Amino acid sequence: MLEAIGNALRIPELRRKILFTLGLFLVFRILAHIAVPGADKAALDKLFNSNAFLGLLDLFSGGGLSTFSIIAMGVNPYINASIIMQLMTVVSTRMKELSKEGEFGRRKITRWTRWLTVALGLLQAWGLTLVFSRQGVLTNLNWFGIVEIMVTLTAGTVMLMWFGELITEYGIGNGISLVIFAGIVGRIPNTIYNLLTGGGASQNLAPLLLFAALAIVVTAFIIEVQQAQRKIPIQSAQRVVGRKVYQGRSSHLPLRVNQAGVIPIIFAISIMFFPVIIGNFLATAPSPWGDISRALRTYWVPAGPNIPTDILYNFVYFILIFGFTYFYTAVTFDPVDTADYLKKHAAFIPGIRPGVATAQYLDRTMTRITFAGALFLGGVTVLIPLLATALTRIPAQNMYLGGTAILIVVGVALDTMKQIETQLIMRQYKGFIK
Repeated sequence: MLEAIGNALRIPELRRKILFTLGLFLVFRILAHIAVPGADKAALDKLFNSNAFLGLLDLFSGGGLSTFSIIAMGVNPYINASIIMQLMTVVSTRMKELSKEGEFGRRKITRWTRWLTVALGLLQAWGLTLVFSRQGVLTNLNWFGIVEIMVTLTAGTVMLMWFGELITEYGIGNGISLVIFAGIVGRIPNTIYNLLTGGGASQNLAPLLLFAALAIVVTAFIIEVQQAQRKIPIQSAQRVVGRKVYQGRSSHLPLRVNQAGVIPIIFAISIMFFPVIIGNFLATAPSPWGDISRALRTYWVPAGPNIPTDILYNFVYFILIFGFTYFYTAVTFDPVDTADYLKKHAAFIPGIRPGVATAQYLDRTMTRITFAGALFLGGVTVLIPLLATALTRIPAQNMYLGGTAILIVVGVALDTMKQIETQLIMRQYKGFIK
């Protein structure tokens, strides 16, 4: 691996891409420490120490939410906007046609996604401002102060969106994924410090050693599942093009077990955040709305040390991830389009008739694979953190390397390594993957 890194840095074009990406990472980490004026640091720390859900949101902002920095929302509004636009290509015939119009359609959808990001950013910024003001983090706010914070947080999200697009175009890897990756990795030093000094772990190394062993096992498991595929055999028929005869050949159609990636997790987190906003918005309302608000603020968001007892919250979280995995897989993989593509290129699955029968076969196969992928995402995100907390007794606030973080880091790292591998193979170098 070190040799491959050296070979990559010897290539001027690839070296510029890597250095450009690392430079934007540095700017991103600097922005994560520029706090929005007016936040009470003591109240903010107290809120995060008693609320594990905000710590999960903080994961996607690279620690910016726990310091209430100008990039406190991270790229969450952009990701949600992208998901909504992808869903629109399924619902709207016009959007589906536009997505097939090549570069022109892609640019138009990208422009609409950016505007939707601004709208969702303002909405989420209003929600965060409302939550923090109810919890005493922001005090003495007037309407101008609220608008100022909303604009600042939205501008931070737009800046990170711009960073992601720059990395995709001029750097290496997928820009938005790498921004999230950089945020998670950038929190490692602070998390190690919390693990060594918090909860009495410094006097007893057994929980830390158990946690490290569990993290290694989970990482290996995630890598295996992320790389797992179901290979559907494909046979190409003999074709005659002009005066040339192309002989038939055998290949395969790879169907990934985790076709949806981490998108269902991000979407589920966004949905889970709405009851928090509603509960704080109705905090001063008379009964029965006030009673609903108190119930949401008391029972919906779990307190960190008591996560294993919050059965309802974790059950709903698991079900949302499970459902969104099926939903997003259906959006990204269309069996009918795949069957039509195979038929147009004179390819077929042995033993399956082309056309409708092929689409039905692919649909049944993908449904079964997605069931395993949905269980994997739900287990890694919900069950593994609960198991780690129960076994190690390490508070959830200090448990940085949860299943979600490892899943994102491993997934992005594998995708980036494959891109670098492709660049090296083009130049006849041996890369990362053997």
